[in-house]
Formats: sequence, C-alpha cells, structure tokens
Amino acid sequence: MIRQILSAAVLLLLSACATAPPPYGPAPATGAAGYSETQIESNRYFVTFRAPAGASAALLQDYALLRAAELTLQNGREWFWVDRRTVDQEASHPSGPSVGVGIGAGSWGGHGGGSVGVGVNFPLGGGQSQQSARAATLEIRFGEGPKPDDANAYDARAISTNLRARLMPDQ
Repeated sequence: MIRQILSAAVLLLLSACATAPPPYGPAPATGAAGYSETQIESNRYFVTFRAPAGASAALLQDYALLRAAELTLQNGREWFWVDRRTVDQEASHPSGPSVGVGIGAGSWGGHGGGSVGVGVNFPLGGGQSQQSARAATLEIRFGEGPKPDDANAYDARAISTNLRARLMPDQ
C-alpha cells in the first residue's frame, strides 16, 4: 500500500515538472500569456510574448520573432528590422550545495513519535542551466526596399514559415 502511494506521488511530481511549450496566440488581457503588440510609430512596434509560467528565454524570443514576422506581413511589408531585444528573466535557482531540515510527528494506535531529518544536496550536473524567462519583447520597424544583408534584418515570410514549422509542427 505504501509503495503504491509513493509511486503515485513520484509520478505526480514528475508530471508536474514536465513543461509544455506555451500556447501561441494573442494575449486576452494586458500582461496575460500570449503575444501583444504596441504601435510606437506608423512603422514601428513593440512585440511581446509572455509565458503563463516561466519558459526558455530562447523559446519566448522565437515566439516574439514569429509574431513580428506575422505583423510585418499583415502590414503589407516583406521584411523587418529588430532594433532592440529585452527578456524579463526569472529569478535563478541556486546551483550550489544546499541543506534542508524536516521535522515530523505522528501517532498510530496509541503510540506517538517524532523525528528530525537533515539533508544535504550537492548538484552533480556540470552543465549550464537554461535561462528561464516570463516575457520577451522586440522593438521592430518595417523595412522599405530591398532587405539589407544584416543580422538584425529579417525576411518576414521566411521567418514565419521556418518558425511555424519548428514551433508548431502539428499545425
């Protein structure tokens, strides 16, 4: 019986740790999960993508880039320029050793008891942890004429096609 309860608890914890990518769509309200844009000038926008909970900073930037490409095409333009990128990072978790203390008590059939436990954690992974973020914002402006050969200039149609295929393969 105890084994079954422990197994169920472990499965529940593992399923809670699995993170699905945030859904792509417009934010229903200011500050809610999804994309939003704010027009600054006639050809300049802030494009933001927010996650319902923390997500990979790179993933959020890709979603913001996809929305920037869509917005460019909706406005009858072929390319856009990214002037500025910002990412709202989440607080990082400590990566060094940690110590935990637990206290418990209980009674069963007229007998009672208490316990104290101390645990020490030494992270074994040597790799870098992935940056986690809540939102990514791009400041973009629509391009006119031929697209310059620059890392900050993006072909809207190519970006839309490539990112959709990678981020939303089932659609």
